[in-house]
Amino acid sequence: MSEYLMNTYARLPVAFSHGKGCWLWDTEGRKYLDAVSGLGVTSLGHAHPEVTAVIADQAGRLLHTANLAEIPWQNTLAEKLCKVSFMDKAFIANTGAEAVECALKIARLIGHQQGYKQPLVAVTSGAFHGRTLATISATDNIKIQRGFEPLVAGFVHLPYADSSAFEQAISDNPELVAILLEPIQGETGVVVPPAGYFKKLRELCDQHNILLICDEIQAGLNRTGKWFAHQHEAIVPDIITVAKALANGIPIGACLARGNAATAFNPGNHGSTFGGNPLACRTACSVIDIMQRDSIGENAKTIGDWMQQQFRQQLANDPKVVDIRGRGLMLAIELDLNAIPVRDAALAEGVLINVTHETIIRLLPPLILNQAEAEKLVETITRLIIKLR
Repeated sequence: MSEYLMNTYARLPVAFSHGKGCWLWDTEGRKYLDAVSGLGVTSLGHAHPEVTAVIADQAGRLLHTANLAEIPWQNTLAEKLCKVSFMDKAFIANTGAEAVECALKIARLIGHQQGYKQPLVAVTSGAFHGRTLATISATDNIKIQRGFEPLVAGFVHLPYADSSAFEQAISDNPELVAILLEPIQGETGVVVPPAGYFKKLRELCDQHNILLICDEIQAGLNRTGKWFAHQHEAIVPDIITVAKALANGIPIGACLARGNAATAFNPGNHGSTFGGNPLACRTACSVIDIMQRDSIGENAKTIGDWMQQQFRQQLANDPKVVDIRGRGLMLAIELDLNAIPVRDAALAEGVLINVTHETIIRLLPPLILNQAEAEKLVETITRLIIKLR
């Protein structure tokens, strides 16, 4: 690690120099099959030729003008995002955490407009919404909160996938204005709620005039086989946050909203210096177009379903395996012992995977993963899990 960098990451003993498709090469020339995608970012793979051409062309035209002027590519991106999400308006930011901050500001603003003195937002156990003070406050993970107190107030903490707890919270908190949660929890280890959970939340929110905010930063943009993970339950939230895969590696995030949430802001309420710049927005437009044209969601579903089925079959009799779960190409294998040796052994064999909470192997490969690459992932991971002692 460089002596000039702050000590914020526990890095793997590898540095990558370039990539192509689902593959990476390190600075020593070794080749790796990538099942991390930069934490769910490079969904179209590395060095996608069309995305690369768009970035190069826009860099030669215009990078930044600030939001003092109209930005045509920002308008185009907002329209594309609203059409695939069934939202009315978009705010374009730089990161997922910024998108969540925007959603929280909208919720509080609407709460105050409704006459609440201290608007409250319900959040769930196991959540991860970012690293800002507000977003770490929106989780109950003491590990990422410790040392940063006092935390931001105004959150009601509930168990995940428990609609009765939310119903009780509504009764106990008359100034509850919103609920913020992930349709599938990512950092916790790909936790998929039971069928019907989000439909029940939608019903309760409609009954009590509460905003339903879906954090789709990791699960969205076709990773689960649909544009957004909440669409598997055929519901429409009031606010959606997206980022990660939106520009295949160029930093960008967005907060999408409909109804009152879409019209809550006025000039001066919110903004960003870099958010929505021409480079990021044009790149994101290209990513959305490619995803639509190439049926990226269908590939994620087909390959992801096959991988999950293979893991279940091949690891069915392994007592170390606690659970195999996921949707599309958002997969997890939970073990009853430390999974880091599997990660390290896979890296040595040229397969890049991630482990969260020490016991959960989380797979977020590029959504362009083909059958042969999927077979290599399944073979390597199952073999190393079986060998683990």
